[in-house]
Amino acid sequence: MVFLIPGTTLAQQVTLSFWSWRVEDKEFYDDIAKQFEKQTGIKVVFTPYKNTEYNTILSSALAAGSGPDIIHTRAYGGLAQLADAGYLLPIDAKQVPNLSKFPSSLLNAARGFKDDTRKKIYGVPFATQSLGFFYNKDLLSRAGIKELPETWPEFKAALAKIKAAGIVPLANGPKDGVSLEQIFGVIGPMFYGGTDYFRDVTSGKKTFVDEGFIKALEETAALKEFFPPNYAGIGYPEGRTLFTNGGAAFFVTGGFDIAFFRENNPKLNFGFMPAPPLTRGGRTYVPTFADGNYSINAKTKYPEAAIKFLNFLSTPEFGQQFTERLAQASAIPGTKAKDPVLAEIIEQTGYYGTPFLTLVGFRYATPTGTELIRSGLQRMILGQATGRQVAEEMTKGVATWFKPFQK
Repeated sequence: MVFLIPGTTLAQQVTLSFWSWRVEDKEFYDDIAKQFEKQTGIKVVFTPYKNTEYNTILSSALAAGSGPDIIHTRAYGGLAQLADAGYLLPIDAKQVPNLSKFPSSLLNAARGFKDDTRKKIYGVPFATQSLGFFYNKDLLSRAGIKELPETWPEFKAALAKIKAAGIVPLANGPKDGVSLEQIFGVIGPMFYGGTDYFRDVTSGKKTFVDEGFIKALEETAALKEFFPPNYAGIGYPEGRTLFTNGGAAFFVTGGFDIAFFRENNPKLNFGFMPAPPLTRGGRTYVPTFADGNYSINAKTKYPEAAIKFLNFLSTPEFGQQFTERLAQASAIPGTKAKDPVLAEIIEQTGYYGTPFLTLVGFRYATPTGTELIRSGLQRMILGQATGRQVAEEMTKGVATWFKPFQK
């Protein structure tokens, strides 16, 4: 079967271009394109770009009135910037019926930020991610840690014991700020109050100048004593490599790194745990967020074919392939993970999920909450700022574009 645009001939078979930043997933998407073509006759050409270059390449193409038919978009502010500029085609459940099965928390990651775009959907969510502590079981055993700590004080005591045993406790470092934001995302909710605080701060009832939020900043910066030696030169890539090679007991990251761990060190014996609560039996939190979306270029010449492809990408069959082959949690409801660690993350997120604060709520304009918290925590580690100063600066910075903070 060959899909044709009305008025075309067999020789004018439709070909959709699909751009992405997922270089490592090319083999998977090339195979998905073949499956889709076999089903519909529509060709899809997948072109990935380097993660660090993708946004610039895509924005330049869209601004010039070109770009791909199918766009791998980021979530939240990353998508909103494109939607607000008119670059994306809005879709609804009449066009893509499976959209009605997605929870609102994921669909919110595919909305614009301006009032006229906020109520519309501009993509099909493709994955959910959750953050936490990945741990090396063998190193914990070597340090004499027989059971995972059940409270935050016990956890810090375990880190100290690991360090005393001559093992690096945490692979994370502050070089690029990414790991600092992720550590804050993992441990912060138990200090500032999780989802309740998220609702209050995103509605303007509270700001970042909040005792719980400030305490979370302080606890994040205090973990520097457990970072690797010469941690100033350790960023996310270096930390990931250190943990993968068995050089550290813990690493704060997301489920998106499972495939990297297994591919680069098949013998790595690792597990996943949320940050333990402040007190035994207290509330546990797993920060979670939508990873991104499959969107359509508003200027595509083939909107009908593009809609067909988004329908294909919203099916449970695609979602199951995504989860199994990429070792990531598909956003499509009902998919199951075969990887035991990923299955554990999905289960824990179902029980304890809370929004990853700075990404979900405050990446919509510059300065983003992400930029502010990363630089703020770096300065705290260097002794150049206090938690209260960072909280005040974040509130002031976000208030330049976030209306609830302007009241």
